[in-house]
Amino acid sequence: MMATMSRCVLVIEDDPALGPQLVRHLVGAGLAARLLAEGRPLDGEDLHDVDLVVLDLMLPGQHGFDILRQLRATSAVPVLVLSARNDTADKVRGLQLGADDYMTKPFWPEEFVARVQARLRRPLLERQAGIRIGPLELDLDRREARLDGVSAGLTRVEFELLAALSERPGAAVSRRALAGRVLDPDGPGDPRTLDVHVSRLRKKLAPHGLIETVWGIGYRLRALDGEAP
Repeated sequence: MMATMSRCVLVIEDDPALGPQLVRHLVGAGLAARLLAEGRPLDGEDLHDVDLVVLDLMLPGQHGFDILRQLRATSAVPVLVLSARNDTADKVRGLQLGADDYMTKPFWPEEFVARVQARLRRPLLERQAGIRIGPLELDLDRREARLDGVSAGLTRVEFELLAALSERPGAAVSRRALAGRVLDPDGPGDPRTLDVHVSRLRKKLAPHGLIETVWGIGYRLRALDGEAP
């Protein structure tokens, strides 16, 4: 009988006591776990067997938000932020940058393991199968959009914008919410900057007219092929 392969969690935590403790809790729950004690960009070697990332924010070398933003530009692996920063603004920013969950320290180990297991139980289809809406195909793993089977040649921001709109085809998404999710939080993030990216994205998706303006609110992706908001 073939053994079942354990799901793997990458823990990024610089606390010399807490990091190994988290790993022990995960291994005790039947998961594989690896520890990274510094802040740096994650590459393919770091993530080749990883099913979930547990990410601290205050790290030596590089801030957790920067790691999260870079990770979301190349990968759809789920991320659980685990941080002592409990301000609502930090939680909102983490989720806007692409975190799947946010836990604050201190915490009960049982809750931490339960959160990890709950995230891992979600269907792999959510982050592997991609999205298809009419002539548009989004490959979430490769961060690539195809229109009528041909690569649309999108930038990172354009892809993130399209992915955000495609989560609920036909539903209006506010400009502020889109700007907070797809624009660099350390750069110009006002709605006018967002409008420039939307204009360029529309040109690349022409002549299908997939993105519509919802006056006074923001934008929406036209629902096609029976898709509903």
